[in-house]
Amino acid sequence: MTSSPEESVDSVDSLVLHTTDNHVSRITLNRPDALNAITPDQRERIIGLLDDASADPAVRAVVITGTGRGFCAGADLRGGPPAGERIAGDVTRVIRSGAQRLISAVLDCEKPVIAAVNGTAAGIGAHLAFACDLVLAADSARFIEVFVRRGLVPDGGGAYLLPRLIGPQRAKELMFFGDALAAADAERFGLVNRVVPADDLEKTAREWSARLAAGPTRALALTKQLVNASLGTDRGTAFAAEAAAQEINMTTADATEGVTSFVERRSPRFEGRCPPRRAARPEAPIPYGPSLLTVRQLQW
Repeated sequence: MTSSPEESVDSVDSLVLHTTDNHVSRITLNRPDALNAITPDQRERIIGLLDDASADPAVRAVVITGTGRGFCAGADLRGGPPAGERIAGDVTRVIRSGAQRLISAVLDCEKPVIAAVNGTAAGIGAHLAFACDLVLAADSARFIEVFVRRGLVPDGGGAYLLPRLIGPQRAKELMFFGDALAAADAERFGLVNRVVPADDLEKTAREWSARLAAGPTRALALTKQLVNASLGTDRGTAFAAEAAAQEINMTTADATEGVTSFVERRSPRFEGRCPPRRAARPEAPIPYGPSLLTVRQLQW
């Protein structure tokens, strides 16, 4: 949590860089002198970019990373309004409208989100990474549940995310002590998918995001929703949601392409499109679950 001069609204675009290429939205936190601690304006830009990614059919994957030695050092607490008389409920409102909205924007983004953690991820910065669907980390990265060092309760979804990722005992260890967790240990705990040499982080993030961007976009979105909801529901509800998701997914062009490519014994060419193409429908039966279905049946 780092102090810095106040930024004008006009400068926010330079502090949260954004590009889209090859169907991948790349969001880069760009305050290296502050280890990419984020102000409210920057937070709002990140939320907006994630919302835009969900709505844009040309975007099929998202990467979040940082410049310099830090991924994100948390919230810039000195970037907010001057302290005054506290009114009951103020803190709750700030957290709900701030840190929790940021984490929710990642969890609810309809495209798969990769965190490419290039350095220190502390506080809300760590939770930003943990909320992502896949986490890549440079071998020099570290994760810090810094709240206890400031006498604070973890916010930004920390007490929700960590127990689901690594269980309550390890979550309490990290939150109670606030010790820095090295990238290799984070991978061992299950917080990180892959640790790579720092020089290979960008390359690996591009390779992973390219694979996601070439995948069946709507199927990935529905899969993300199912997995994110699975730990908070019962088996019957989860099974019903799974069946409904498959029903929805079968209306997409990518599902049609996947089945057709299987029948034709070729690699699928997914385009991330929802409406199915109107093309010849082979009648060859293919195995699907316990029964044999035809491509025509799978299109309806």
